[in-house]
Amino acid sequence: MSIRRFRSNPKTLGDVNIVTEELKNLYYKRLLPIEKYYSFHQFHSPSYEDADFDNKPMVLVMGQYSTGKTTFIRYLIEQDFPGSRVGPEPTTDCFTALMYGPVEGIIPGNALTVDPKKPFRNLDPFGNAFLNRFQCVQMPNQVLESISIIDTPGILTAAKRKLSRGYDFPAVLRWFAERVDRIILLFDAHKLEFSDELTRAFGALCGYEDKLRVVLNKADRVDSQQLMRVYGALMWSLGKVFKTPEILRVYIGSLWSEPRQMCDHYQLIELEEEDLLTDIRNLPRNAAIRKLNDLVKRARLAHAHIISYLKQEMPTIFCKESKKHNLIYQLPVIFTKIQQQRQVPAGDFPDCTKMQERLLGQDFSKFKTLKPSLMASLDKLLSTDIANLVPLLQLQEMEKKSLPGVLDGEFLGTFRREYYKRDPFKELTKEEESNETDFDEWSVEKYKPKYDEIFFNLSPNDGKLSGTKVREWMMSTLLPNSVLAHIWRLSDVDGDGMLDNEEFALAVHLIEGKLDGYWLPRELPSHLIPPSKRLSTSHKY
Repeated sequence: MSIRRFRSNPKTLGDVNIVTEELKNLYYKRLLPIEKYYSFHQFHSPSYEDADFDNKPMVLVMGQYSTGKTTFIRYLIEQDFPGSRVGPEPTTDCFTALMYGPVEGIIPGNALTVDPKKPFRNLDPFGNAFLNRFQCVQMPNQVLESISIIDTPGILTAAKRKLSRGYDFPAVLRWFAERVDRIILLFDAHKLEFSDELTRAFGALCGYEDKLRVVLNKADRVDSQQLMRVYGALMWSLGKVFKTPEILRVYIGSLWSEPRQMCDHYQLIELEEEDLLTDIRNLPRNAAIRKLNDLVKRARLAHAHIISYLKQEMPTIFCKESKKHNLIYQLPVIFTKIQQQRQVPAGDFPDCTKMQERLLGQDFSKFKTLKPSLMASLDKLLSTDIANLVPLLQLQEMEKKSLPGVLDGEFLGTFRREYYKRDPFKELTKEEESNETDFDEWSVEKYKPKYDEIFFNLSPNDGKLSGTKVREWMMSTLLPNSVLAHIWRLSDVDGDGMLDNEEFALAVHLIEGKLDGYWLPRELPSHLIPPSKRLSTSHKY
């Protein structure tokens, strides 16, 4: 299957744009006037802008230092990116937004906050201390054509808790958590430690558990008994922090493209990785649903009822200040009264303690009472307008759009047992392409004699190796299944589900290159195409 299949599908993008434009119109027409009238942005979050609707799905990657955050991102996009460093010490000291761009470059934080096309304009209140630690890396990468990725500084452990960042780190995390589509929280199976800053970071994620995916990384570096104990300890700690009866799922993995260590739970790691990558792969398809969900959550917040009640309880002339403080103190009781009087669910109220803190600096005399026309508009938004968008969302759901590379859903299951029992390797889709064939010297030729020895030792039939035999040999390299599947796609040039001696030599050459630390090509360059296949590759890629 050609990588080109996963480039922008006009019909799919059209469906997404229709839903996005409708959401944008509904927000500006129905919800924004209410937010302005009741000063919503002073208590909760800034108003949405065009970039918040038009932006690609975002993935926030976070965790303590040395848990493999940057390595995981490099694994997803299959290349290095400017400014990335990995190591056992804290190496990532800033927030880095990885976004698509035709030319590779870095945009500093202060410039990002004035760019109307980027969804970061409302980060200004965090000040220069944060903006000097925020940057956007733009690069021409096919995965980044569909999603954007936010790399974060490593969360400090207890040993480093005295260090100060100079900005409100949990508040920044919460700002991103509200706007991203997925939050990947990584833990190291070797050092499971819950520091004060990590606990505060968890507090910033409260309310966004539906976006959270927890990963116990580097699981191939521990034996099964250790993994069981670490997994249990992590689940217990998460249950204490999030204080919910629902148990968060914890994925077990080793998320990098290097060979894994053989262990008793090797197959479990592969299956868990498939599930996680599939979840990320579906983000572009579910982007409109997430935006709709966030809009409804924002609209349902009982902010207008709270402000109106406080306004009605304020005296006209005397004792305003004492009454204000009394109302703030009585806010939990006020919430209960509004629930009973207005039939508002308890889950639609903001955090009471944070609301009390924000009310301290407000002038209650400037608050507004309920305006019937605005509330009727809000009711129409929730009861009618949102319902009319459901058919468009269902239409979009039928148009599946996947991500390329290690996220390629057609290949995540290629090596799974239930696949190769009935069809060892899927026959790849052939697509037309008008590129001219380049007859460069074949780079694999000088290594082919030693590759041929392996080929004939595997007992080919009629000059070709079946998918099952190749699979068994490839699995011995201990490279992740998703990487091996990508190598298979590149090597099976004629798409017949088998490898001849030239295709097998190409596969071994790519595997050796990967083991030596090189990135795999997205598409097969001309100097790697076997000579006997160069006349037929025009309809392959």
